[in-house]
Amino acid sequence: MNKNISGKTVVITGASSGIGEATARLLARSGAYVVMAARRTGRLEAIAAELEAEGCTAYFRQADVTKLEDIQAVVDFTCRQFGRLDVVVNNAGVMPLSLLESLKLEEWNQMIDVNIRGVLHGIAAALPIMKEQGSGQFINIASIGAYEVSPTAAVYCATKFAVRAITEGLRLENVSGIRATLISPGVTESELANSISEEYAKELMKEYRKQALPAEAVARTILFAIEQPADTAINELVVRPS
Repeated sequence: MNKNISGKTVVITGASSGIGEATARLLARSGAYVVMAARRTGRLEAIAAELEAEGCTAYFRQADVTKLEDIQAVVDFTCRQFGRLDVVVNNAGVMPLSLLESLKLEEWNQMIDVNIRGVLHGIAAALPIMKEQGSGQFINIASIGAYEVSPTAAVYCATKFAVRAITEGLRLENVSGIRATLISPGVTESELANSISEEYAKELMKEYRKQALPAEAVARTILFAIEQPADTAINELVVRPS
């Protein structure tokens, strides 16, 4: 148990795999009350069952982050269950990389909807509750793509630049007692690359993934940001493979 984590209620989007799953496992084992959200409820149910068998507190709800009503339902469930909401980890994301000249408009729109609107929906659903409590924390997962652009990643990087801007704006607006944290991982072991349909982009990603962070490394970074005392805000962290 971690005394600064134990008893905190945490909503995690995109929790069925990768960074989201690793974070749910680590925080629950550290004593947090975790509510996992994703579209794949079968996977969430299995994770929750494993954690509950270990004596952890873990719930799950089906949610599509592109739908505000889904995220609002997750937040409302959490507040009914625990009486408060301490942390939202806006982690859900997609990464169907492609050259701009390929004109994969549907994939562009999917990235905009999940990677940007998903974060905004998480903020919109939880911010009023945190304001009323006078405390809370948003942890928004971006990418090293929030700082640099690479071939095939123009739209993906644009969405992560947006997440960085949104998080900084939330920090600057300085809503009393609410912390805003941006975590930008380098290449991480996850299912993100599975959505790439363009062969050229797939080959590039194989090179990138020759050195990748385990998802647990990013989860530890999220834990670090949450466990800080109330008078300390971790605003921005970049995490890369060593």
